[in-house]
Amino acid sequence: MRYSVVIEKGERNYSAYLPDVPGCIATGRTPDATLKSLTKALEMHLAGLREDGLPIPEPSTEVDYITLREAS
Repeated sequence: MRYSVVIEKGERNYSAYLPDVPGCIATGRTPDATLKSLTKALEMHLAGLREDGLPIPEPSTEVDYITLREAS
């Protein structure tokens, strides 16, 4: 499964979450460290859902970017 990830820069660290997996978040000193932590958190989160007999969220969020030209 491939989930969309949102990474946000804070004052002293980064945080990340998965829009399709509520409650699964992670933080780290760098974006890479944050993604590694989030991967572990997602694995644990999904294992807990399976253990509890709950459905695994399907990836459905799409990500894209908008580029604006500089104002003249």
